Amino acid sequence: MGQHILPGNPPLAVTLRQSARARRISLRVSGLDGKVTLTIPRGVREGEALDFAREKEAWLRTQLSQRAAPILVGEGVSLPVDGIPRRIVMAGGRTVRLTGDEVLVGGAPDTAGARLQAWLKQRARGRLAAASDVYAAELGVRFDRLTLRDTRSRWGSCSARGGLMYSWRLVLAPPEVLDYVAAHEVAHLREMNHSPAFWSVVAQLCPGYEAPRRWLRENGAALHRYRFGN
Repeated sequence: MGQHILPGNPPLAVTLRQSARARRISLRVSGLDGKVTLTIPRGVREGEALDFAREKEAWLRTQLSQRAAPILVGEGVSLPVDGIPRRIVMAGGRTVRLTGDEVLVGGAPDTAGARLQAWLKQRARGRLAAASDVYAAELGVRFDRLTLRDTRSRWGSCSARGGLMYSWRLVLAPPEVLDYVAAHEVAHLREMNHSPAFWSVVAQLCPGYEAPRRWLRENGAALHRYRFGN
């Protein structure tokens, strides 16, 4: 339905979305990028919904002001790798190395972010491929291919053709969280739904999956704060 600007300092951009399933007008502030969405049920006038948004302007501004600022990755910054905070240190050579509580990044400082991101993606691919292989073998199923993306709306997906997709940022989370997402997507190779049968398969592959699933709900958005300069 487009976008509306609420005047003020600063002006607030509100995306309008009509929904036949919504029962009431609602406002949502994305924890990932701060996008404000006004959902309008069918039969409700746009003007009425905008009045609702204006009434909630103070709440909106409070929510936006409390969002954590992005973190530009560079020397001295603490970055979680496998869920453990690691300090980024510039070092000799051109490779990236993990040593205890530090990530040593070789090369020029102005390209450190790009090299570190490439290293993280490679690490994520190895971990996710290994976990997916193990879970697929346990179920006796096969996946067609594995791709990595920097998705904001989901941590993974499974296509009808058996293609697995994961967010490479899972390598920033604790290993058990990465394993849970791999189990979740591989389980879709058996059950392409979220039925009780599906969750039974997830529990078979990843006993105690509720804890890492809860970790993602509570902490996953913070993994998108890190910016690598590209």
